[in-house]
Amino acid sequence: MLLEGILPLLGTFRDQVVLVTGASSGIGRETALTFGRQGAAVALVARRVAPLEAVAAAVRAGGGRALVVPTDVTDQRAARAAVTRVRRAWRRIDILVNNAGIVIPSPVPQLKARDLEAMLRVNVFGTLFMMQAVLPVMRRQGSGTIINVASLAGRRGLTPLGGYCASKFAVVGLTEALRTESAAKDIHVGLVLPGVIDTPMAQQIHRDSRVPRWPSLLDMPPEWVVAAILLTARFRLPEISVPPGAATMEVIAALAPRVSDAMIRWTTAAARWLAPGATRRKPRGGPLVRRQARKS
Repeated sequence: MLLEGILPLLGTFRDQVVLVTGASSGIGRETALTFGRQGAAVALVARRVAPLEAVAAAVRAGGGRALVVPTDVTDQRAARAAVTRVRRAWRRIDILVNNAGIVIPSPVPQLKARDLEAMLRVNVFGTLFMMQAVLPVMRRQGSGTIINVASLAGRRGLTPLGGYCASKFAVVGLTEALRTESAAKDIHVGLVLPGVIDTPMAQQIHRDSRVPRWPSLLDMPPEWVVAAILLTARFRLPEISVPPGAATMEVIAALAPRVSDAMIRWTTAAARWLAPGATRRKPRGGPLVRRQARKS
């Protein structure tokens, strides 16, 4: 396993206090469990109490310490109260992992304002509120690490995830701005950019027929992102994509936007054409799809 091979290189996080948002499932859950196994005290933040209690029990069973902090991160007062509760319980917060997020697929012409607002509230304002709440604590103690889990979709727009992309672009911008503001201080700000990870959220959006399914990309387990998060925390990395090098498209997009547009259209059309049970129609995605159609 990738994560098991990396953990010995990272050393212990014993006596570190880690606050993880979106900790009830998926990447957040695995992040909390891994930090717990590495000796950290883990504060679990999400809205649903029962799943948080289950994660806390698993952390404790692995020898770690856990604190359940039910919180709606879109509420600024609640975010501040969560940070205050963790600080009072454990006196400090060494690492914040901003992982809470939602996605509501829709092509841009049909994107509902309420759906975009919901994604902005969780993905952007939730991230912002938690950063603003934890920064005074880290400044007083003279150190700290903030890790924001964005997405490769925060570097390159694609359909039918325009609203989600917009929210993650905003997270990338906030993270980069805070990093420049904290450059001369002892607070490290890192950015993790996952691709498509096999989580409940990804499984949910791929039930939407408008979302192309790339089976090879869905093989990436949450532990790949967890490994990136721990590497960012230990080695103070400013940015890491998952898998490493996957952000190459952003470089192509900056140098040749039309080329990257065409690549995305072709690969999206190919994914839909090759999907199990897809209706075989005359492909319109470009030469890549036409060549594949002739081979079928």
